[in-house]
Amino acid sequence: MKNDRDQQESRPEDEASAHRDPPITLRQSLRHLGPGMIIAAAIVGSGELIATTKVGAEAGYQLLWLILIGCGIKVFTQIEFGRYTITWNQTSLRALDSVPGPRWRVNWLVWYWVVVMVLTLSQMGGILGAIGQTLTIAQPLTQQGADYNRLQDAVIRERVTLAMSQARGEEAPSTTAQRDATDAKAQRLADAEEPRDVRLWAAIIAVLTSAILYFGRYSLIQTFATAMVVSFTVITVITVCLLQTKPDWAVRGEDILLGLSFRLPEVVEGVTANPLATALAAFGIIGIGAAELIIYPYWVLEKGYARFTGPRDESPQWIARARGWMRVLQLDAWTAMVTYTVATVAFYLLGAAVLGGAGLNPQDKDLIRTLAEMYAPVFGDWTPKVFLSGAFAVLYSTFFVVSASYARLLTDALGMFGLLADTERARATSIRVISVGWPIMAFVIYAFVQAPVAMVLAAGISQSIMLPMLGFAALYFRYRRCDRRLSPGRLWDVLLWLSCAGFLVVGIWALMSTLQKIVA
Repeated sequence: MKNDRDQQESRPEDEASAHRDPPITLRQSLRHLGPGMIIAAAIVGSGELIATTKVGAEAGYQLLWLILIGCGIKVFTQIEFGRYTITWNQTSLRALDSVPGPRWRVNWLVWYWVVVMVLTLSQMGGILGAIGQTLTIAQPLTQQGADYNRLQDAVIRERVTLAMSQARGEEAPSTTAQRDATDAKAQRLADAEEPRDVRLWAAIIAVLTSAILYFGRYSLIQTFATAMVVSFTVITVITVCLLQTKPDWAVRGEDILLGLSFRLPEVVEGVTANPLATALAAFGIIGIGAAELIIYPYWVLEKGYARFTGPRDESPQWIARARGWMRVLQLDAWTAMVTYTVATVAFYLLGAAVLGGAGLNPQDKDLIRTLAEMYAPVFGDWTPKVFLSGAFAVLYSTFFVVSASYARLLTDALGMFGLLADTERARATSIRVISVGWPIMAFVIYAFVQAPVAMVLAAGISQSIMLPMLGFAALYFRYRRCDRRLSPGRLWDVLLWLSCAGFLVVGIWALMSTLQKIVA
């Protein structure tokens, strides 16, 4: 194992001059939050808006318990990574490189992260495609886009009407003919090529994002991400509350009890092959996923928690600063967890109540238009304006934040592989170049694949497989790299072990599921 001096990341500036006493009051601490909200912005777009609502559409209320566990179980590992970062002032990739195991230039965990990084780029392509769909619905650029929107609207509205008639027992002799006509339209929609408007809008957004990130700084990213996440989260929570005034769509007490009963959903013919499979794939990206666990320490470093603490030493001043900034980090992580859990539950309930109740399941080409239906019972004719603006907010915040985050991760990785000079100037240049290139690469991948849902869930599977690896790393940090003066209590250790055990279960399932698909 490397010695303590080697474990610390060297920096050219005078660290002693950067020392800062931690805030004492809650009000002062709240002013120093930020990294967690950046991570929340990355989470809400793909995990909550797409994956979580799809789980609700397929499984109804029965997997609410799994969604809650998925949000809450990972924060303990997140904070353990943060503890390591404050102690050693070191990035997460370099921390993973110190974990015992096979090496070839770098640790095996870093090599698997490279796989996750590639699939995350694919996931961002899926997000970019969903943004393109959102803007095409709001403002088609061609006649093809306008015609496609009208056909899509007709199919979804007719399906909802038929589902509600059936639920009320209002089946009429003409219902079969209506269903046949709707199925014929749906087949035309399935056979139709996705309008080029989607790719045009995706290209425009990719270029604009590259330009913004080229000139962006931490404060811009934090403010932008926080505003976009909070705005649509509030709208979604209000929608769930107002849904209770609609008897056909209201979430009942027995629905919540069913969702908390730890039961597994039954397979519904014609709706889904395996809702649990979708849920476990979503588990990797709802709440804070494997990618965000690795990203979080980078924003902690950029915010300054580790720099304010200073290099580790045996002085009482250092431990006082470290404990104080750890309290701020914990508040930051828990505040973000509450935010994205509220958002996740709201999205899940909307998916279960409206999409599940109407028999709608978000698919690739009609993803955004189907998701918009969740807001129709409350907002009616205002749905397009309300949902499309909100969907753009959370989807784009994810795309924006992940692009900025991976510019930092990839820069760090290039240095670890010996492909980048170890200077501040080289790192700053690399971050700018990758910030420009990442959105463009995501667009290229989407242009070839054009399957947003599949691209998002594939990344979720890869992250689910990585979760037990990160759990193992967190335990190593806790028991081998934790300063004894910062050691948490026994209750924390129990919760950390439970978190890692949950990671192991999901990781094994994801791995076995992937192997079965490969063999088949």
